[in-house]
Amino acid sequence: MGLHLTIGTLLLIGAAWLFGGIAEDVVTDDPLTIVDKQLALWFYNHTTPALNRAITAITALGSMPAIGGLALLIFFLLLWWRYWYWLLALVLTIPGGMLLNLLLKSAFARQRPSFENPIITLTGHSFPSGHTMMATLLYGLLAVFAVLNLKAWRWRVRAVVMAGLVILMVGFSRIYLGTHYLSDVLAAMAAGIAWLALCFTAVDTLRRRRFAIQGSECKK
Repeated sequence: MGLHLTIGTLLLIGAAWLFGGIAEDVVTDDPLTIVDKQLALWFYNHTTPALNRAITAITALGSMPAIGGLALLIFFLLLWWRYWYWLLALVLTIPGGMLLNLLLKSAFARQRPSFENPIITLTGHSFPSGHTMMATLLYGLLAVFAVLNLKAWRWRVRAVVMAGLVILMVGFSRIYLGTHYLSDVLAAMAAGIAWLALCFTAVDTLRRRRFAIQGSECKK
């Protein structure tokens, strides 16, 4: 329990600290916001129709229909397998993460990048990126599940790498399409990791404590 709790706590603190640093830069208009605008403008000036279609397909991996549909499928699978603690982790992570993202967007109320002829026109606030945060939560949770349940290290590594690539691609797609700044995406990843670490560590601690209590009762 000590090792899992320590790792989860360190991830939570580190990711929350990173989010706080990015948020401070955004609020105070530090140099990161200058990089945001320069990068957004560069991508806007280098878009192509073919690449637009490909990136739009990638960004769908973090959309509400994709995340909601996959989460619902996982929910029923966990229910069928009776993985109660993983089911609890999923329920806390995804719906709770969606609510957290909405609260953060409302709190910072940052405007999205603005262009004369945008690829995608969206309403609502920009910070942090909802697509990126939800991708971090769902695919990150699947990576944790794979690491804890797969025996071969090569499959564990592949699962983590694949999840990381999907998250990075979704984040990149939001910047390319002009719907978010770089800081929106980085903050979303940090917030997602922090929330995932909090939810999973809480559920895993509960599970281990219950098993420990059951074990001590059996010895009696």
